Amino acid sequence: MTAPTTTPPASTTCATPGTAGWRPLVACCLGTFLLMVYAAVLTVALPAIGADLDAGPGAQQWVVNSYSVALAGLLLGAGSIGDAFGTRRVYVVGVTAFTGATLLAGLAPDAGWLIAGRGAQGVAGALMLGSIPALIGTAYPEAGRRARAFAIWGAVAGASSAVGTVAGGVLTELLGWRWLFLVSLPFCVLSLLLIRGLRLPGADRGRRSGASARVDWAGLALATTAVTSLAYAIARLGDSAARDPRVLGSVGIATFALAGLVAVERRRAHAVLPPGLLRSRPFVAVLITSFAYYFATFGALPGVATWLQVSSGLGAFAVSMLLVVQLVAFIAASGLLSPRLRHTRPSWTLGATTLTIGVAAASGACIVFGLGGIGLLPFLVLSGLAAGVISPALPMLTLTTAPPRAAGAATSAVNAVRQLGLAVGVAVCSSLTVHPGAAATARALGACAVVATLAGGTVLALLRDQDGAPGGTRTHT
Repeated sequence: MTAPTTTPPASTTCATPGTAGWRPLVACCLGTFLLMVYAAVLTVALPAIGADLDAGPGAQQWVVNSYSVALAGLLLGAGSIGDAFGTRRVYVVGVTAFTGATLLAGLAPDAGWLIAGRGAQGVAGALMLGSIPALIGTAYPEAGRRARAFAIWGAVAGASSAVGTVAGGVLTELLGWRWLFLVSLPFCVLSLLLIRGLRLPGADRGRRSGASARVDWAGLALATTAVTSLAYAIARLGDSAARDPRVLGSVGIATFALAGLVAVERRRAHAVLPPGLLRSRPFVAVLITSFAYYFATFGALPGVATWLQVSSGLGAFAVSMLLVVQLVAFIAASGLLSPRLRHTRPSWTLGATTLTIGVAAASGACIVFGLGGIGLLPFLVLSGLAAGVISPALPMLTLTTAPPRAAGAATSAVNAVRQLGLAVGVAVCSSLTVHPGAAATARALGACAVVATLAGGTVLALLRDQDGAPGGTRTHT
């Protein structure tokens, strides 16, 4: 890249296009690392948390789900909040709030406070994740540098889950579960310092006076209500009947909120999810894949980890070493297979690979024959490889299936649906493993197999006439 002809005065911290350096990327990668770590870090720590805080299976489930539900519910509109008030400013607010929420969770005196801290982490995380892509795009406007920046950011996001799972086992066993939160506080502060003093043209100015900058607060509230109520209803099914008033009430609230969301979004000029996107079969296929592969690949892991620790006598570190097999396979496939599959038809990249996850989850049923953790290896390896192919393909396919004017909303929707898949997956699988055992764990993996198989078949049907020449789906006109 040609060197710029002028540079900012040494006394300023203003970054002009093309001269941002690595500081914005490091800040964004560090924030993303924290967000992804906290989606996985508690997977093997739940038994220890339950014993220390006297938290039952339902409370343990919400320690995980409160983060994913809050993140999914708010992600749809997080990008528009950044547009309205400035992406860098919103990111700073998000990191600051995330730091406070992490401290609250680490010092929580009981399960209620821990769940509240996790929910606050999710709210703050939505502001961060909704701002990061725009920040990277603003900091690196030149096509080559932008591509490299997004590639590095994606690699960090993929590796973070693996680090989270291993760190969860190590810190829980050596120092205690509270250090899963306390140890990240310096990294939160570092990310804040890196981005706080940096000015990026276009990232600091909100457009609150223009119609394009209006935030769809009604849509945000209705989406969050629908997601939270649905996840709560599923979680309650683990220890109550389907006719429990709390279950029925939550389903009713979710239904009314979803109906209200549809009605409101039809009349919004700047909806959190433009209705036109849902008329695109390729984009719907991307949404279905995002939900199903996160549900089926990661939804059963908390229940699996609890079963291994309770029934097999393994420690948190040993369980994390077993589960990290899946994440190593994910990283290997993402780095080695995905570049070779760039020109594969989307129906195979999404549909057939999601079906592979279904087969992988079904293979987990073999644990009922007394194989213990060894019986999980086919599931962990196959699902990790398949997810490693899907994950890098989703951003590209999202952009090629959405019109440019709706690219931000489309990206936010895919990220939100992916987190929703994790939240619902954890809720369903946890409800099936309230009483840990091989049979219960096999049922949870069976549920994952059903979801992935149905989703994979649906995606293949949606895309059967959408595959064009090698390179991707047909774009919108």
